[in-house]
Amino acid sequence: MAGLLALCASAQKRTTMFTMFKQNKPATITLNDGRIVKSPHSNVFLKNAALLYLQGTDIKEARMDIISSVDFGERKFINIDNRLAYFVDSVRGNSLYCIELIDMDSYKRNLKNNVNITHIDLSSDHIDAFTNDTNEENDFLLPVFKHFYYLLDGKIIEAHDRDLWQALDKERYRLFKTAISAPDFSWSDPESLMNILRLISK
Repeated sequence: MAGLLALCASAQKRTTMFTMFKQNKPATITLNDGRIVKSPHSNVFLKNAALLYLQGTDIKEARMDIISSVDFGERKFINIDNRLAYFVDSVRGNSLYCIELIDMDSYKRNLKNNVNITHIDLSSDHIDAFTNDTNEENDFLLPVFKHFYYLLDGKIIEAHDRDLWQALDKERYRLFKTAISAPDFSWSDPESLMNILRLISK
């Protein structure tokens, strides 16, 4: 648990990669109809949190509307609004998930000043490489933001005040308001979010 929480410890990270994993990984994909598909070379595209897979020598973006979940072994994902969200932690059958996305507005602004990566086309249905090998480690860092969601009582709810209060009864809402009023609470801190989940899980 501690290792996974540490991976989500900040709201924003910076990376030189357009994918979650440095190397492609084997993945077990569960489709909405229950079928299981094995992919030996897969990754997660941080532009839109879609699944990427290798087909011959081409990297393809999977159809997210037919995917239920993806298991990379050490990290498991579910499909939330056609984006892959990885499991962070759970309590009493309720779970916290995280979606990582590149801040594309910041990327496009910085792209104009960095000629090393202008050859990468993010608007097409595939990309030519998983990693940005043309840049040195500190040449150009892509801002990645983490968006958290709860699977609470069988429903997906964004980890935010405006969405949570509608899902809680009076007693759980009181506990929730107490938790978020703590001076060290942060919506971007997975431990703070897990504390909420412990309080509101039946």
